[in-house]
Amino acid sequence: MAAPPIPPLTSRPSWKALADHHAKIGKTTLKELFQADAKRGEQMTLEAAGLFLDYSKNRITDETRRLLVKLAEECGVAERRDAMFRGEKINVTENRAVLHVALRAPKGESIRVDGHDVVPDVHAVLDRMADFSRRVRSGAWTGHTGKRIRNVINVGIGGSDLGPVMAYEALRFYSERSMTFRFVSNVDGTDFAEATRDLDAAETLFVISSKTFTTLETMTNAHTARDWALKGLGGDAKAVAKHFVAVSTNAEKVREFGIDTANMFGFWDWVGGRYSMDSAIGLSTMLAIGPENFEAMLSGFHAMDEHFRTAPLDRNLPVLLGLLAVWYSDFFGAQTVAVLPYDQYLKRFPAYLQQLTMESNGKHVRLDGARVDADTGPIYWGEPGTNGQHSFYQLIHQGTRLIPCDFITFIEPLNPLGRHHDLLVSNVFAQTEALAFGKTPEQVKAEGTPDWLVPHRVFDGNRPTNTILAQRLTPEALGTLVALYEHSVFTQGAIWAIDSFDQWGVELGKVLAQKIIPELESPAEPPLDHDSSTSALIRRYRRLKGKTS
Repeated sequence: MAAPPIPPLTSRPSWKALADHHAKIGKTTLKELFQADAKRGEQMTLEAAGLFLDYSKNRITDETRRLLVKLAEECGVAERRDAMFRGEKINVTENRAVLHVALRAPKGESIRVDGHDVVPDVHAVLDRMADFSRRVRSGAWTGHTGKRIRNVINVGIGGSDLGPVMAYEALRFYSERSMTFRFVSNVDGTDFAEATRDLDAAETLFVISSKTFTTLETMTNAHTARDWALKGLGGDAKAVAKHFVAVSTNAEKVREFGIDTANMFGFWDWVGGRYSMDSAIGLSTMLAIGPENFEAMLSGFHAMDEHFRTAPLDRNLPVLLGLLAVWYSDFFGAQTVAVLPYDQYLKRFPAYLQQLTMESNGKHVRLDGARVDADTGPIYWGEPGTNGQHSFYQLIHQGTRLIPCDFITFIEPLNPLGRHHDLLVSNVFAQTEALAFGKTPEQVKAEGTPDWLVPHRVFDGNRPTNTILAQRLTPEALGTLVALYEHSVFTQGAIWAIDSFDQWGVELGKVLAQKIIPELESPAEPPLDHDSSTSALIRRYRRLKGKTS
């Protein structure tokens, strides 16, 4: 059922007030803001759930923050948040609840969907995952030939891959080093070939992650994995049950594949793929880091959930991050946000956030079906520091585009090596300072720079940044960080009045691919009714593959 009509965002009093406010302060520099308030760097901070946020290097004043919070109030951010936690079906286009927060709710809490408390169901799956993980990690679970499992390959795509990959890389410090963990997602055969090239099938366990067990890419890779395993195990179909487990809800398809449904771990339609890394989709993560560390990660998620649920909007970390994203996207015309983790273990964190943010908020219509009247869904991207400093930071510092940046770092390193960590963190603080305050022509000239070279060495500054600090990259800290961005995405979506929890935009290309596959594979020349470009490309492919005479 369609949502009731929603007032246009740009007609709201708070939006108009923000537009007027931007006209007044939009060209005010960070240098001027800091000169006007000696305590700005101490006062514009927030701390919650083990995370410290310095947002003082943003192009805002106290009035900006007040008006942004007023916008959140007018747009019903708190009401929509509370409806999510109550289990209401806020995913209106699919008539589903949105309850990734239930995945990390402690035992004893109650969250209901259609009158049913889902928390006991969540913990039943977590308990089964923990039992299975302990058996594999201890060697009690063996493969078809009796050999211990030493290799785990997660086969999935989208949220069934990006979350587990990111979590494994982020928490590799805590992983079982006697085991190898790999991830296959791309339907490009190279992905599978390279993941298995040096492995022994007798020591390899595949985790097939597909809710429906019908996802084209995942099931193509799963059947290739089945063939590979059976080839290495003598062809006995019974071997499948000892080398494959499923994260799915389709027991019939799982059974047909040869997997024992006792080793099928389910989840629910109120969990979106990009929000599922802490569900059974995280089985490969639990196998890597163990049930205790996985539980610690869930506690970090829950700590941020509780902060988001209970903190006032003006002291709410994810709400503030979300409002700042709206401020820059819709009032300054910024098209991207760079997320720059200064920790090598978080090298896949920006890639994970790309799906979380852009699949959630890359929408052009509101909940009521009307076209949005403001830009939505900035592009999120990034790489770990200090690598990026020697590539794309040039654009951030001296390019013509405004690129707000989130810098993430930790007080304590997991691998202390001499001066390395102090050098790393010094770059975080130096980069945010340089981006904020730049370097004037006068400063450049004072260094003895020839006049002709001065313009090339000037830094305008006035580039906004957030700095996020945590004590140490622990499982708890990772859960807290992920939940921070989940709820920031929620806040942005609530402001824009879009459905952040569907993803119809991924469907059309998949449907057309199903039509094109037989046209590429047909022995006879197929009739084609595509546009002239697509049809010509299909014919060229077939000709060069030798499909036509």
